[in-house]
Amino acid sequence: MSEQRGRILLVDDDALQRQLLGGFLSAHGYEVQEAAGAEEALSLVRESAPHAILLDVRLPGRSGLEILPELRTLLPDVPIILITAYGEVRQAVAAMKAGATDYLTKPLDLDELLTALADALSRGDVLKSGGLALPPLPPGFICASLALRRVLEIAAAVAPSEVPVLITGESGTGKEWIARLVHLWSNRSAGPFLAVNCAAVPEGLLESELFGHVKGAFTGAIQTRAGVFRSADGGTLFLDEVAELPLHLQPKILRAIETGEILPVGADYPIKVNVRVLAATNRKLVDMVQEGRFRADLFYRLNVIELHVPPLRQRVEEILPLARQFALEMARQNVRFSPRAEECLLTYHWPGNVRELRNAIHRACLLCRGDVILPEHLPPAVQSATAGDESRKPEGRLSQLEQAAILAALAECGGNRTRAAEKLGISRRALIYKLRAMEAQGITVPSPGEKPN
Repeated sequence: MSEQRGRILLVDDDALQRQLLGGFLSAHGYEVQEAAGAEEALSLVRESAPHAILLDVRLPGRSGLEILPELRTLLPDVPIILITAYGEVRQAVAAMKAGATDYLTKPLDLDELLTALADALSRGDVLKSGGLALPPLPPGFICASLALRRVLEIAAAVAPSEVPVLITGESGTGKEWIARLVHLWSNRSAGPFLAVNCAAVPEGLLESELFGHVKGAFTGAIQTRAGVFRSADGGTLFLDEVAELPLHLQPKILRAIETGEILPVGADYPIKVNVRVLAATNRKLVDMVQEGRFRADLFYRLNVIELHVPPLRQRVEEILPLARQFALEMARQNVRFSPRAEECLLTYHWPGNVRELRNAIHRACLLCRGDVILPEHLPPAVQSATAGDESRKPEGRLSQLEQAAILAALAECGGNRTRAAEKLGISRRALIYKLRAMEAQGITVPSPGEKPN
């Protein structure tokens, strides 16, 4: 089963629509409650507040617009997304002034629905972990996925403490951004934040870079150098690529963390420093400890709290918002993406993560002559993402609804694929092929409720 992203109340009088949308949202990790009308919806929210509401405008009896003020009174902080026909958009926009968070037009684009939900749930104090609300995010920081939000919730919880934090994740995921947030939300925010890339400084100079040196300590030391530990006094020191620390320096880092003392190169006496250490790596330090390439005592000291930043392919909701922000920054004007370009961005797996996405948008902005980015402006690998593997292509509305119907049939049949195939009117083999294609898109499907033939 997939991890729950939040509880959604779906209010629609069309039973088939509820079944299809409910199955689709459940497949993407949401817990779905359903209501066929206004009074049932109001009764459900009085019993248990959902994290968000999808509200159809046209309902029997009282319409969605009529109960909107009452819902907003009962749930002042819960996002309410209206579902409306195209001709009612003006009416829906007016209703937003009465408390709607957003609106979507029929026929629903399911990718747009997921994005709208993720965006709504990422705002304010709506989705909490243990009742924890996020402090304000800095301008330009995008958190549109629950995967990233959970990381930020842990970061917010540990930020006021003084414990070291180890930030892990693939290259380019934004580990330094997380470190900066921990500093910003800490009691040291008024102090300096210094970052040093342990892999970028030559090994012979790294000790001096970290701890400083006294004049004449070695050839070329023509003046005293403070080093980043002293320069970060009263603030935070971020050791990026900490796995690249030479073994002979690791005991000195450990001592600095545990005692708050450093010994500059060539100095006779240690110096007191008041620094919080955050570290990051894209490597598995546990394996390096077992191989004798990283000290176990330093690993356990750094790893008091681990924050794992998920790769961009697990935060699909953030791809387009990030792309639009990068385009705005680089083009210095409003630039939009063609539907085909958006499809390429959403389908590509982004092995280089946010860094690769930023570079791709930079390239696109340079090649784009107007205000629309087309597929040909994107890097070749991104352009071809939808060409070679049909199972990875974002599906259109019909196939997305087909996915939702498949998941709903599996749920009704307890995961029995033979019965689900019969219910859908297709062969078991065809159903298994479709399930494999869905899994290739990253959609979690139920385990078989039967032994394979």
